[in-house]
Amino acid sequence: MTFASRLQQLLSAIWAGVLLAVGGVAAPSLFAVLDRSLAGLAAGRIFAIEAFVSLVLAMVLFFIERQRTRQAALQAGQSLMSTELMLVMGALFATVLGHFAISPMIVAAKAGQGSLSFGTLHAMSSSLFLFKGVLVLALAWRLTGRR
Repeated sequence: MTFASRLQQLLSAIWAGVLLAVGGVAAPSLFAVLDRSLAGLAAGRIFAIEAFVSLVLAMVLFFIERQRTRQAALQAGQSLMSTELMLVMGALFATVLGHFAISPMIVAAKAGQGSLSFGTLHAMSSSLFLFKGVLVLALAWRLTGRR
């Protein structure tokens, strides 16, 4: 097993752990002990940090996997697109859409602006976060099974 493969496994596991910790532990805990407005501000900050961590991890994993698929294509004539690459790209898309498109709309909805309600936008954001978590868990699962 190469260093790059081990690094992919480690980074995908860290990414999955970050998502589980943020979505499953940190955010619910904030709402359990703080008033809603303060918990919302703190959760927003935590999710913003998570988004940038996700961007960095996705880009590193993308470049490693892209290099691996390029080498495999040259050696065996395989496709330049792998399932792992598609999982990384899907998670990256969910991160960008959630943080750079939906989050600003949530802030606007809190201020009474925009055409969608806060609840609708929050549901969309939560669904994207869950979708990203499933993609990253699937990525970690597939990478740890690779020989």
